[in-house]
Amino acid sequence: MKPQFLVIYRPPRATFNDDATAEEERIIGDHFGYLKRLLEEGTLLLAGPCLDASMGIAVLEADSLEAAQAILARDPAVTGGVFTGEIRPYRVSLMAGR
Repeated sequence: MKPQFLVIYRPPRATFNDDATAEEERIIGDHFGYLKRLLEEGTLLLAGPCLDASMGIAVLEADSLEAAQAILARDPAVTGGVFTGEIRPYRVSLMAGR
């Protein structure tokens, strides 16, 4: 099993869910597509937003911290300046279906 990493995505403001611009919504659509591709590739284990818009998370499997950082750096929400992200080494200990 490859090392796992927790990605924490932070929106630009607390009101983001209520006042995202059309351009931000477009970028978030690209972000969702990117995450779907990572899921299909087996790199992404899970992802989703907190309903209070405080953050979103993703759990990745990657060969190294540098590889996980590269995945985050290519995320359209990060390259588009909508989200900032941080990565923490992580281990899924319990997960349905695993």
